Amino acid sequence: MNRDPAPHHPLVQRLIEARQVTDALFSIVKPEFLYERPIRERHRIVFYIGHLEAFDRNLLDQRLCDLPAFDARLDQLFAFGIDPVDGGFPTDQPSDWPSLDTVRGYGLRAREQIDRELEALTHAAQPGRDGAQAGTAGQLLNVAIEHRLMHAETLAYMLHQLPLAQKLTELREPVVTRAGERQALSSMVSVPAGATVLGMSRDSGRFGWDNEFGEMRVEVPAFEIDRYMVTNGAFREFIEAGGYREPKWWSQKDWAWKEAEHIEHPACWSPRRASGQAGEPGAWMLRTMFDEVPLPLDWPAYVSHAEASAYARWAGKALPTEAQWQRAAHGAPRTASGNFDFRSWNPQPVDAYPDNVSAFGVEGQFGNGWEWTSTVFDALPGFEAFTFYPGYSANFFDGQHYVIKGGSARTAQCMLRPTFRNWFQPHYQYVYAGFRCVGC
Repeated sequence: MNRDPAPHHPLVQRLIEARQVTDALFSIVKPEFLYERPIRERHRIVFYIGHLEAFDRNLLDQRLCDLPAFDARLDQLFAFGIDPVDGGFPTDQPSDWPSLDTVRGYGLRAREQIDRELEALTHAAQPGRDGAQAGTAGQLLNVAIEHRLMHAETLAYMLHQLPLAQKLTELREPVVTRAGERQALSSMVSVPAGATVLGMSRDSGRFGWDNEFGEMRVEVPAFEIDRYMVTNGAFREFIEAGGYREPKWWSQKDWAWKEAEHIEHPACWSPRRASGQAGEPGAWMLRTMFDEVPLPLDWPAYVSHAEASAYARWAGKALPTEAQWQRAAHGAPRTASGNFDFRSWNPQPVDAYPDNVSAFGVEGQFGNGWEWTSTVFDALPGFEAFTFYPGYSANFFDGQHYVIKGGSARTAQCMLRPTFRNWFQPHYQYVYAGFRCVGC
């Protein structure tokens, strides 16, 4: 898939760049393993090769331009992904999917069809840059761009779960850690009482997804919050204190999940010594995208909401609400240095970017790992679903998903905006998500 439209317009250029990001991700998987399913709740990798192109075709057809169907069966087959909720795991086999040549051929033809129309569109009229106005070319193109960039992150954590032998590992990175040189990163800072704003007005003139609209002012009482995200080193203390063996730290549902799935530690941890090293008692290894390394103690701990909640109870603290997290982030410059926008495959030490700091001294809230909140994902006041994507948010207003904020190393910079709201169910361990705590 190497033909792209002439970059006549900034949104077209951004779509080209987003395609390059996802194309590069697929290229790190050895071709014979593209029909693997690294995470049981998700489709096989081959699905996403077709899905990204089918989504753009289905989105733009009859809305932005006329895209006559050339394979309606594949348009439908690749239309929708899977929500990672408990149970109902897919049971398809590799033989149930079209050949790789067929899937790639479909994607190439879809791109060529879209690109011809985009070239004509940008010569005839200039689509709005911000995409704030409903139903405009600018809005639709922003949706196509950000949908693809969201999948760039989803694909990264999916491919993270592939065995190393199934990937091209030349992209492995050196481990950056200074954990042995300093004290634990466990200080808290005080955030004074004050107002914060969730969401934005429809008159803001900015692009956003449907759940971002409905500006809501919230008065937040004073509270204390961790200066840094909870580190692997701190989370290891919870494990070694028996945290995964004590029901009192877990909700009833979370404990039942942990027991049924035999969860004893975060998804990418393994309790063994490094090859050829004496190690220390209880040493842990961490699987990165392209390697397995001794656990970097000053990296953020990537865990599920259930695990984060259990740790917080054990520590005598709690997860912040969405409003507390947003209040704590006041004044943080999202264009500062940080670990985001595909700059790295790995996390960095939680204090690696001291200028990525809020007005209250809270560090690293944008990049290096999404952050769980205690807020159940729901609509903001005056919510209106996108007519062209009615289930994007509304399907998840079910009381079973929690808001996560911030962003990870694999999050595009455009989605670091304060209004962006991500969400996942509490028993999903694979997202690049960590947490910080507030005082009770």
